[in-house]
Parts: sequence; structure tokens; C-alpha cells
Amino acid sequence: MGLVISLIIIGLIFIFAEVLLIPGVGVVGILGLLSMGGSCFYAFYELGTTAGIIVSVVNAVLIILLMIWVLRARTWKRMSLETNIDSKAVVPDVAVSVGDVGNTLTRLAPMGMARFGDSSIEVTSSEGIIDNGSKVVVTAVEGIKIFVAPCTDGN
Repeated sequence: MGLVISLIIIGLIFIFAEVLLIPGVGVVGILGLLSMGGSCFYAFYELGTTAGIIVSVVNAVLIILLMIWVLRARTWKRMSLETNIDSKAVVPDVAVSVGDVGNTLTRLAPMGMARFGDSSIEVTSSEGIIDNGSKVVVTAVEGIKIFVAPCTDGN
């Protein structure tokens, strides 16, 4: 009888872990169901039909009670994260306009860093890869995204 009770407890723990801790239908849930099925089989095989029926009914009731308890709203509220993120991205206050010339600090493939005056800002290459240390010119500014191209004139 101790083996039957142990299999039931192990099965409940595995099913509980599958529902609350490990998402999806995986190995732990299958092991839990096999453990509970094994307790029914062992009870029928070793302890007789009456004990097998009692164990089967107890297993069904325990699984139903576990699912009712798990699916209640308060159970999920205790386990869920209630923190709200209300911060915003900081937009750098860099005055860069179309036509400004600067130098790349990193390779632009297609994004990287460039220096315009005293400011280092993230830029996007509009014409493929630009090597480190190359002169670039600002071709477009869309919101916080700055597009650059290699500088072709003598600047």
C-alpha cells in the first residue's frame, strides 16, 4: 500500500510541476500521469479489484481538485509578476543635421558609432559597410535614427 501512496504523491507533484512550473506537455507531465496510472495498475494487480477501484477514484478526485486549485485566479496572481515598466527610452539631445561631416568610431555594418563634433552617436549606413575611421556625411535624420554615407568630397 505504501508504494501506491508514493506513486500517487509523486504523480501529483509531477503534474503540479508540469502545470505551474514547466510550460507545455513534456516529460514531467507524462511521468506524472504514468506514475498515477502505475498506482492504479499496481492496486488492481496486487491489492485486488476493490482497492484498484478505490485508488482510481482517489486519483481522479485528486487530479480534479489539483486542476481546480491550479486554475483559480488567486493561484495565478500569487505566481505572476505584477511589476509594470513605465520608463521611457532616453532620446539623446544631439544636434546633428543633414550635411554634417564626422568620422566613424566603429565599422558600420550597417549600424555603428560615429563622432560629430564632441558627440558620439549611433548611426546607420545607407550605403552598405563603412570601415572604421572613415569620413561620413549625414544623409537623413528620421526621428532618432541617423543615416550616413561615405564622404566623397574633400571635406
